[in-house]
Amino acid sequence: MAKPRFAFLLLKEHPYGREMLKQILSEGHIPQIIIEEDSSVGDEEREKFLKRIEGNEIAPTIESQAREHGINLVTVPIHNSSEVMPIIKQMELDLIVFGGTRIIRGEILDFPKDGVINSHPGLLPECRGSASPAWSVYHDIKIGSTCHFCDNGIDTGEILLRRELPVVRGVSYEDLCYQTLVLAGVLMKEALVAYVNGDWPEMRHPQGPSEFPTFKNAPQEVLDVVVQKLREETYAHYIN
Repeated sequence: MAKPRFAFLLLKEHPYGREMLKQILSEGHIPQIIIEEDSSVGDEEREKFLKRIEGNEIAPTIESQAREHGINLVTVPIHNSSEVMPIIKQMELDLIVFGGTRIIRGEILDFPKDGVINSHPGLLPECRGSASPAWSVYHDIKIGSTCHFCDNGIDTGEILLRRELPVVRGVSYEDLCYQTLVLAGVLMKEALVAYVNGDWPEMRHPQGPSEFPTFKNAPQEVLDVVVQKLREETYAHYIN
């Protein structure tokens, strides 16, 4: 199959999307368009994420990557159907790729012929929602990332790729967040390669239920426990 025609959506200059775009461009998968959300919510999420990965290298800006590859970069105040659909409805898209957005529902999810995909920095179905590395350590869930289709739920769509992250003793919370960010970008790159190879029908499968709730942002008292468990090396799933 030919390489997919896709739109790439993210919160403005979110480090998660910057890394994912770098990964997929490295395999020659160039979006038809990048649509950034420039909002106060996006600003808060970006700053929150930057703090989570503090001390680690961040991929080049979306603006610089788009300019280097000649990609049309458009800014909207929110990623909802009324803002996004007028931009993409005349485009022949195979896919939409989410690279760090807030929850998006509605017409956008039904538009591209082969679906909307996201890469989540946690193992699904066990760790849905926000702050997956923190909740994984807190509840002794294995850590990793998952590339999945998007539906109207929160991280509930069919899975394409799922991979555990080997967690070594002495790793910091910031490094775990960064490593799942990079792994999520790698899985998205691999998913697009698999699309070209025609492998998606065999790869995609339902998630099944989770014994855990859909997580929200981790409060400070949870983060304190996470940091303590990593410092004392009491997390349950080290490889060494």
